[in-house]
Order: sequence, then C-alpha cells, then structure tokens
Amino acid sequence: MTIKILLFSAGLLLLVKGADYFVKAAASLAKKLGVSELVIGLTLVALGTSVPELASSIVAAFKGQTGLVVGMVIGANVANMLLITGIAAVFVAIGTKREMIERDGFIMLATTALFCLFAWNGAFSRLEAAAMLLVYVAYTLFLFTAKAGLEEQYGFRQFLNYLFRFQYILTIKDGVRAGLSRRKTTKATAVAEKKIERAFQEGIVKDLLVMLAGGTAIAFGADLFIGAAVYFAEILKVPSVVVGASVVSFGTTLPEMSVTVSAARKGYGNIALGNVIGSCITNAGLIIGVSGLIRPLRAARAGLPLLLSFLLFACLLLLVLIRSAWRIRRWEGAILLVFYATYAALLYFALA
Repeated sequence: MTIKILLFSAGLLLLVKGADYFVKAAASLAKKLGVSELVIGLTLVALGTSVPELASSIVAAFKGQTGLVVGMVIGANVANMLLITGIAAVFVAIGTKREMIERDGFIMLATTALFCLFAWNGAFSRLEAAAMLLVYVAYTLFLFTAKAGLEEQYGFRQFLNYLFRFQYILTIKDGVRAGLSRRKTTKATAVAEKKIERAFQEGIVKDLLVMLAGGTAIAFGADLFIGAAVYFAEILKVPSVVVGASVVSFGTTLPEMSVTVSAARKGYGNIALGNVIGSCITNAGLIIGVSGLIRPLRAARAGLPLLLSFLLFACLLLLVLIRSAWRIRRWEGAILLVFYATYAALLYFALA
C-alpha cells in the first residue's frame, strides 16, 4: 500500500511538472517560429492546464479502465467550477466580461448537458465521442474567427450557426490557404530568415529538448498515476468512476488551480474564469472525444446519475452566481466551497 501511494504521488508530480515544462517550451518554440500570441493563448496555454487529464485519460483508455476517464472528467469539472473558482473568489472578487459568459459560459453549459446526456446510460460510443470532439474543435476554431472589440457579434447563437452550418470547414480551408500563401512570401524573405536563424537556433534546440523531457515525464507519470489509481479502486472495492471522480480528478486539476488563483489575485478576472470555463469545455470535449475514439467508454451505473446531476447543478450554479453581478464575490466563493464539500461528502458516504 505504501509503495502504491508513493507511485501515485510520483506519477502525479511527473504529470504536473512535465505538463508545466512542456507547455512553456512549446509556447517559447511557437513564438520563435512566428506563431502569434493569440494562437498560443487559444491553443497551448488553454490546453496546457488539461494536459494531465488528457494524458491520464489516454493511458486509462488503452488499459481498458474507461470508467476512470468518465469519473475524471466529472470530478475535474466539478472541482473547476466549485473548488478552484471558490478558492480564487475567496482571495478576491472575480469580475468578468458579460460577453464572455454569454458566449463561453453558455457553450460550457451546452457541452456539459451533452456530456451528461451521452454518459447517463454509463457508456460512450465512438460516434458520441466523435460528436464531443467535434464540438470542441468547432469551438476552438470559432474563437479564431472572433475579432477583438466585436465580441457581441460572436455569441452563443452565432456559435450554434457556426457549428450546425459546418462553417468550421471554411475556417480550416482559409487557414490552409493562408499557410500556402505564407510559404510563397517567405521565399522573398529568405535572407532575413537566415539572419535570425542563428539567433534562435540554440534556443529552438533547447525548447525541443525540454519538450521531449516534459513529454517523457508526462507519459511515465500518467502510467504510474493510472496504475496506482486502478489498484486503489480494486483494494477499496469501489467503481473506478468513483476513484476517477475523487482523488484522480483532484490531483489532475492542480494546474488549473494554480493558474486560476494566480490570475484572480493579480486582478485578471477574465483569465481566471476563462481558464475554468475553457478547461471544462476541453475536458468534456477533447478528453472524452479522444479517449472514446481510442476505446468506447464504459462506467459503472452505480451512483453515476447522481454524479452527473451534481455536475450539471454545479455548472448552473456557477453561471447564476456570475450573472448575479457579473462577478463572483467572496461570499459567493464561500458558497461554492460549501457545495464542493458537499460533493466530497457525497462521494465518501453515498458512493464509496
């Protein structure tokens, strides 16, 4: 038991630190290769805090422990909405833009509702997983089309039109064309590229090595982490979905907690809540989508409807509190923490 606890802790440490170094090196490399900060923020940084969940879910899917994947997404999203937001709001009231909540917040609600609908029977088919992944990809591409200062023109209704009218296909085509035209123009600037090549060559090699080391740490960490989690599920004789919704999800949400609390304390409310909302959409869309395509997901029905109901309740509660004053005040943060304590007690007493 002691060895398994040590392996569990070591796996979690490798996951979190490996993801941290991987994302920082990837962002540095992207800048040196000329990728805009907007693209980096919408992809690498937003995805970065969900790397531990993604890596753990992929390993769990390959090992056939798909109940852990479903439980991890439920637990991670409940922790994002209640625990992490609550802790950040207790430090300082978190304000945000109305436009972001009326777009991203409603997309989070719709994604959560779709996830609950598909997971209610305890199974995710590959078709349902593909649908979740499509929503995530369409959402990410939709963000690329949004123009600064015109957020009100890129709301939830516009996203639905973008999704159901397959406009993301046009976005992909435009991106490919832009990339091809950029390749033509770079021929004329070959001399300038050679001048900066020496300046960045050493840094690029360093970034690649750090990414390799970080990726290796993530892979080994995920394997140790999931192996120990499966062991605890067997020893405690509880469904793997419960283990995933409790200790596994809590451990993998540490990067989100660090980013959100830090952003809130520095007065960046949009970044704090944006990280929470973005992580929830990523977990339900990307992680379920990728894992479910690897292997159809199965989770024990015992207690699952209760967990899903609590997840949907947490999502609604967060949005209601935000819309009450377009910020989450300290006493509202305390309310979120009380409900997370209720969730933890529910896992311990009712399910385990």
